[in-house]
Amino acid sequence: MIATYPAAPDIDVLTSTFPIPGFGFVPVNAFVLHGSEPVLVDTGAMVDHADFMTALRSVIDPVDLRWIWLTHTDFDHIGSLHQLLEENPRIRVITTFLGVGIMSLTAPLPMDRVFLVNPGQDITVGDRTLTAVKPPVFDNPSTTGFYDQKSGTFFSSDCFGALLQEVPQNAADLSDDDLRQGQVTWATLDSPWLHKVDAGAFAKELDGIRAMEPTMVLSSHLPAAAGAMTDRLLASLAASPTAHPFTGPDQAALEQMLAQMTGP
Repeated sequence: MIATYPAAPDIDVLTSTFPIPGFGFVPVNAFVLHGSEPVLVDTGAMVDHADFMTALRSVIDPVDLRWIWLTHTDFDHIGSLHQLLEENPRIRVITTFLGVGIMSLTAPLPMDRVFLVNPGQDITVGDRTLTAVKPPVFDNPSTTGFYDQKSGTFFSSDCFGALLQEVPQNAADLSDDDLRQGQVTWATLDSPWLHKVDAGAFAKELDGIRAMEPTMVLSSHLPAAAGAMTDRLLASLAASPTAHPFTGPDQAALEQMLAQMTGP
């Protein structure tokens, strides 16, 4: 089931939770930025396609959307993309050249409805100016988040995500330990290359987000986090490269889980 809640007076969150057995739940978020040219940030998971569209219609009529910011092309971000393009011929998709290329392998985007941005570039969407940002942590090379100059919000894509035992609407409701451990686990799972990064270069990337001083961080996989939490979020990422690498269950563990699920 997909729920909605306001992260700010002009920003709605569409959220579901995906269970990862043995590890907890990961939130899966999309966002609607209301304004003179409304923007949808990502389009939900493919498995939740019908529920996503129902939830979206509860916060905005899809025909009123003007833009879709596609942070990247993973299956939990493109679930309703093509339906929205079909329903609303005025929507344009903000993405990267690489994003277009990846989509062309499965469900090509109509090139006349694409708007390409690179990190550091701005795009004006009605009463908002959005600055494209490459997050310091990502799992897909096309990943591009953005900073909304109107609200001061940083939309970070998968960066700052967390595996959680319970998923509140506000990240501030998580304990320090739950937030830190959840973020570190997610970062080592989702971006295993972190264990190979240069410490100085990574610290510089994190400082870039700190200097942004966002009023809010909206991650695809974390409850809404007010800007006062930014240092906590960055500290969790800073600890991730030296954390124990994630190792998934092997076949023996899978058989044990299946036995527990099916019973005697």
